Amino acid sequence: MEADPKELRELIRSIPDFPKKGILFRDITTLLKDGPGFKSAVHMMASHYRDAGIASVVCIEARGFLLGGAMAYELGCGVVPVRKPGKLPYETIRQTYDLEYGTDAVEVHRDAIREGERVLLVDDLLATGGTAKAAAGLIEKLGGEIVSCAFLIELAGLDGRKLLDNYDVFSVITYE
Repeated sequence: MEADPKELRELIRSIPDFPKKGILFRDITTLLKDGPGFKSAVHMMASHYRDAGIASVVCIEARGFLLGGAMAYELGCGVVPVRKPGKLPYETIRQTYDLEYGTDAVEVHRDAIREGERVLLVDDLLATGGTAKAAAGLIEKLGGEIVSCAFLIELAGLDGRKLLDNYDVFSVITYE
């Protein structure tokens, strides 16, 4: 039996003041360790794209790998990891993005996506949108077509969706 988003929300632990004071961290490890809950979350996310002709699921490290890999398996397509700099063994391209105090970057293998390939971008959480926007930039540099950006959780109050306004965005659970 498939859970609904409300039931999945109950499997997510909220941790106040992590990683710093004033932040309410949404910890999905409690959902991941619940077999039926994890299966339902992956099914809910993947079923949204079952007939979308997805060739690859591009997933952002680290929790995005867990969801994206399982979704790709369910959709019968490949998986492309997007990682922090220096973690991939082959030639990469890099996209930087702004943080509150500084910058960060993500990388993907130069040959990970073919021109015109239909891609689904997946991560566990949409907060401010910076990492997802940077990953989308990598996909577009390689000529991929972003069908949608999918997230288990969206923190709507942080307006990350605004950075992704050129893309379809889907999230299973939304926290205001």
